[in-house]
This record gives sequence, structure tokens and C-alpha cells, in this order.
Amino acid sequence: MSLLRKKTVTQILSDAAEGESSTLVKTLGVRDLTSFGIAAIIGAGIFSTIGLASYNGGPAVSLLFVFTAIACVFTALSYAQFASTVPVSGSAYTYAYVAFGEIFAWIIGWALILEYAVSNMVVAISWSEYFTSMLSGFGITFPKYFATDYGSASRAFTLVEQTRLAGTSLDTLPENTRLLADAYANAPVVGNLHLIANLPAGAITVLITALVYIGIKESRTASNILVVLKLAVIALVIGVGAFYVKPANWSPFAPNGISGVLSGVASVFFAFIGFDSISTTAEECKNPQRDLPRAMLYCLGICTVLYVLITLVLTGMVNYKELGVSDPLAYVFQKVNLDFVAGVISVSAVVAITSALLVYQLGQPRIWMTMSRDGLLWKRFSKIHPTYKTPSFATIVTGFLVAIPSLFMDLKFFVDLTSVGTFFAFILVCAGILFLDAKGLTAQSKFKVPYVNGKYIIGLVLLAVLAYALTKDGLLQTVESKPLLVVFWAVWAFMAVQGFRYNFSLLPVIGVLTNLYLMTELGASNWKIFGIWLVIGLVIYFSYGFRKSKLAIREKALEV
Repeated sequence: MSLLRKKTVTQILSDAAEGESSTLVKTLGVRDLTSFGIAAIIGAGIFSTIGLASYNGGPAVSLLFVFTAIACVFTALSYAQFASTVPVSGSAYTYAYVAFGEIFAWIIGWALILEYAVSNMVVAISWSEYFTSMLSGFGITFPKYFATDYGSASRAFTLVEQTRLAGTSLDTLPENTRLLADAYANAPVVGNLHLIANLPAGAITVLITALVYIGIKESRTASNILVVLKLAVIALVIGVGAFYVKPANWSPFAPNGISGVLSGVASVFFAFIGFDSISTTAEECKNPQRDLPRAMLYCLGICTVLYVLITLVLTGMVNYKELGVSDPLAYVFQKVNLDFVAGVISVSAVVAITSALLVYQLGQPRIWMTMSRDGLLWKRFSKIHPTYKTPSFATIVTGFLVAIPSLFMDLKFFVDLTSVGTFFAFILVCAGILFLDAKGLTAQSKFKVPYVNGKYIIGLVLLAVLAYALTKDGLLQTVESKPLLVVFWAVWAFMAVQGFRYNFSLLPVIGVLTNLYLMTELGASNWKIFGIWLVIGLVIYFSYGFRKSKLAIREKALEV
């Protein structure tokens, strides 16, 4: 039995029609799908992680949003063509099953599970920050030791103690560090263990999971309402904040150089992965082949413009060095003494970030469901609730998978981790389009990536870039510090050869290369954790999915 056994488009559509998931309610239109995409993209990214990216890169981070958005456009076009060709749930997992075979489909599906779970942990933790900030605005003090993670509080306490022993004033430490140290010191103690957990993050995850469990119509209505509110808040931030912009704050534009800007790749890219979640709802769309491609491109364009404007306003209102906070939008308005606007933002952010949590929590169970339907996971994951018409067991498992880590882990750990699997999925989706086009398997697709013949362009641009790079000092040192650059150049060379042979379409190739280059900017710890997750997934696949997949059963039947 081959690890590269593939499913045809006909097989996938047939399995979707015959399975229990055929009872899913088809209720989503292009407006609903665009709303889901905006809800996912404009979530914790714009209300939280945009501050950290601006702190590292300065005002030039606005250009990083543009660059990342361009990378996502090429990927979104490939997603759109796949969604039009294979209009079923499962996202990149399903697309990889058609293009590359079962083992790649499993790896992508397993990576997507990590991506969605980790993304929601980030959103839940960010929601908790804004929620407690909102309560304090109403004069309610929520215990800090029940609104943070143990590791952050413990490290802050150690740092404060070391500062005190060194005889240095504690005022030299950031205020947030001192607050976390106090939380550790004041937390209830059982034996030698300080009881510290992020209870709001866990609680909101449970509530959203319950909503997703109840039904897609309810989730759609809630998402649409929350997105309208979110866009109103962003319009308020841009409209009011523009009057407080000081152009002097934009100089220097890139204070830490290109390396400082690119250090925010994980934070910025995390903001854009939401368009992927739209494709997981394909089986609940009224007209997926028409509406999915449109929604992906609509939401990506809208969100890119908003992100760039928000970044320019934030870095124009205050110096970029002040933006290393978890609630940057509220913070900048407090700095200019607009406490009322800051309060509105804090209250609205609590509601608005909830919509991102909703969409990610909606997408993940449908990936579990699709993998289970193909026999790669246990049958219970594809079970559809008889009343609510949702993947009930998969939704409950998703709730536990997100809620428990969000109680005890910190924000930055999850932001860094979420990007590895996403880049990997995006690369395979773009490469999949090249494969399907070469095989003529997308002829009936209602949407196709605009074709630009890359036969000569891919190789010529590679030679030009290499010639430029070789004239610069330190090329070898750069490769030594980032070994993945060797992979990047090798893949580009391979693409140049294959593109010459098969007349590759240029846009998917650009999607592969831009995503691969962005991967080289991620830290080693991201890869280690992703590697561990991948090993766990392969153990599950070879112990269960390899033997139980529907394709394996069909192969055995043919042998008999």
C-alpha cells in the first residue's frame, strides 16, 4: 500500500455526499463567508500582536503587512482555485489529498489542527487581557494571578527579586513585569505551588465552543454582528487617531533595519491566516464554487488596507518603543489622554476578538471531521449531532484542546508556534495548483489562478537575484545563520527547471517562494516544537490511519 495513494475529485465529492456530514446545513453565502474571513483575520492580530511587531520593526512594519499580504494573495488565489475544484470541508488537507497523496494530506491536516488550536489559544489569551482591562475601567479588579500564566508570573517574580538584590530601583523594570511579580507573590499557595491560571481565557473558550456546538446558523449570526462592531471600532481608531499623528514618530521609519521588520513575521503572518478558515466551511455553503473564491479575496483585500492604516496610525501617535504591550490600541489613546476612546476600544475589543475565536473554533472541528470521514482518524470525529447538525464530538475535543493550554501558557510562545504549520500548508496548496494544472485536473474549475507563463521568468529572476546576492558581503555568513536559506535557493532552482519543462504558472510559484522565504525568518524553537508535533502525528497515522483509511480498505478489496 502506497503512502502516496491519492483521492480523485470524484471520490472526495462522493464521500462527502454519502457520509454523515451530508446532513450539514447549507446556509452560508458570500457575505457570510467574507464576514468569517474578516472575523478571523482582524482579531488578536490587530488588537494585540500588532503592538509587538511595531515595537520590533518600527513604522516600517506597515510594509511588512503589505509584503505578507502579497504572499497571502498568491496563496489565496491557489486556495480559491482548489475550493472551486474540490468544494468540500477540510481546507488544505483535502487539497493535498488530491494533489500529493495520503501521507502529505495527513501531515497538512495534522499541521492545520495545530495551527487552529494554537491560533485560538493566542486569541483567548488576548481576549483575557482586554477583558480584565475592561473590568478595571469599570472599577472592578480581577485578580491578576487568575488572569495570567504561571511561567510569565514566575519569571517576572525572579527578575524583580534579582533586581532588588542588585540594589537597582524597581522603577527601571516595565510596569507589567512588576504587576506579574505581584501576582506571583499574592497568588494562593498549596504546599509550594502557587495557584496561577488564566481563567478568563479558559472560560471564553468554553462559551464559544458551546455556541459552535449548537449550530452554524447561530455562529453565522453572531459572527456577522461582531464583525460590524469590530469594523466600527477600527474606523473610530483610524478616524480619531489620525488627528493625533505626529509625523516625527515615523522617523526613523525602520529603526532596527530589515532584520527588525522581519522579526515580526510570526506576529504579522499570524494575522492573515484567517482566510484559510473560510475553506473549512465549504460543505455549509450555498454555492461554494462561486462564493469561496470571492470571499477569500474580498476579506484579504479589506483586511490588508485596514492593517496598514492601523499600523501607521499607531506608530504615528506614539513612539514605536512604547508599543510592546498586549493592548496597543487602548494604550495609545490613553497616552494622548483620550481615556473615553481607550475605554470604548477595550470594551469593543472584548466583543470583537470573540469573533476571531468563534471562526477558528468553527474551522478546526471540520478538519477533524474530514480526516475522520476519510478513515485517518477514529469514526467518532465525523459524528454529526442529530439536532444541531454540527460535528459534535470533534467540537468538544477542540474545546478541551484549546481551553486547557490557554489556562497555563503565555502569548508569545503560541504566536511563534502558529506560523510553521501554516507556511507549510500554504506552500503545498500553491504547489498543488502547479501539479493539478500540469495534469489537467482543474479544467472544470469555475475559478482559476490567472495564468502567467513562468517558463523563462522563474529561472531568469533566480539568476539575477543570485548575481546580486553574490556581490554582497556576508552571503555565506547569512546562509550559515539561516540554514533554511539553502533549502529556499534549492527549491527555487528546482522550480526554475520544472517551470521550464512544464510551463508553470508564475503566480503559484511566487506563492511557494514567498512563503518559503518567510519560513526562513522563524526561530529554531518553532521548528523543534513543530517537529515534535509532527512525530506524534506520524505515530498516530502509522498506528491507525495508514491501515484504516478508506483508500487502504479499497486497495485490500481490489487485491481480494
